[in-house]
Amino acid sequence: MPVGTFFTRIGYKMNAFFQKTGLILPLILIFTGLPDTFAQAPKNKDDAPIVNVGGALRFNYNLSSWKTGQKKRGGDFGFDVFRINAEATWRRLSLNAEYRLYSSGFGGGILKHGWITYDINPVSEVQVGLSQVPFGIRPYSSNSWFFTFPYYIGFEDDYDMGVKYVYRKENLEFDLAYYHSAEDLVFSDRSPSANRYSYDITGPNKENQTFNGQFVIPFGEQQYHRIGASGMWGRLYNIESEEQGDRHALALHYQYKPAKYLNLKIQALTYDFRPVYPEGDELPFLIMGAYGANYQVALGGEVYSLAISYELPVNFGPITQLTFYEDYAFFDKRNPDFEDTHMNVVGMMVTAGQVYTYFDYAAGYNHPWLGPVWTTALSTGNQEDDTQWSARFNVNIGYYF
Repeated sequence: MPVGTFFTRIGYKMNAFFQKTGLILPLILIFTGLPDTFAQAPKNKDDAPIVNVGGALRFNYNLSSWKTGQKKRGGDFGFDVFRINAEATWRRLSLNAEYRLYSSGFGGGILKHGWITYDINPVSEVQVGLSQVPFGIRPYSSNSWFFTFPYYIGFEDDYDMGVKYVYRKENLEFDLAYYHSAEDLVFSDRSPSANRYSYDITGPNKENQTFNGQFVIPFGEQQYHRIGASGMWGRLYNIESEEQGDRHALALHYQYKPAKYLNLKIQALTYDFRPVYPEGDELPFLIMGAYGANYQVALGGEVYSLAISYELPVNFGPITQLTFYEDYAFFDKRNPDFEDTHMNVVGMMVTAGQVYTYFDYAAGYNHPWLGPVWTTALSTGNQEDDTQWSARFNVNIGYYF
């Protein structure tokens, strides 16, 4: 049986079962040990919530090889983002939220994430709200400010709306999640807005009723090795046809961190999107969006990524650490008529107290953020001219408080 057919059948059966019974939360509680759930929660002196508020202010400079005017004026330097982070704890309940304010051209005000946690016992918890989707290497499969390619098709640092169960022990970690939708801010049949932090399906399709599962096994002395697998199955509701399609993805990932200073990340993922367009209006791509803009993405493909970093402690005035990194990814589109995509970022992060500065040289081949073609870079590619590598030198400076 093909992998896609297997996931589709399992997904529909799970969805029907949970819709009929509503047993998601009770099953989680039973699975993790019901007696511990009702143990007496620890209290602080006044039994009052503990609240912490922080944030960051970041600026960005960039110089792009394909922008003639920008090269003549020596690049652009301006505002990137201002963000506020809030964490609160009361007994077994806690909150984690982050709100970001970008310029209007990049989406304006955005809730990056926000969830409420209930601690079931010392090794497990339930998160409800806009939480990080458990897929791929956590928290990132990359090192640079640009992330690596899976981010740009919704498979790195993605946040969706639903319920997630988290289990953490020394020799086993796993997450199980049900996301009813992406971070939809408009409750209607209209197309989802691209004003969001993480890439989601937009245009005439909506992400709907998605199940995610991830298992990671740490092993070796001081858990130097982390090997894991991630899976996703969900529905795709088409606004025009009013029919449900489906989507699924699988990933295998490995992380090697033998010492404090070295970090190696390897990942391979495959995905398949199957929207149901109105008869006669079928398209070989779908639309994805974030930061206030949409582009086309191939319906299926494989992504292979490799990221390595090395931390070097230093003592140069306020500078205490230099982190060197190399992130590479290849997007093999399944459609033979589409040109493939490459992305490579080499750079360095400078740590000086609360200030973190990324120096990135990012190169792209059929990449919307790293080249002259935006809309079709991740679908057909640049088929008007001979495709060339493009590059962007980027400096991002942020003060975190």
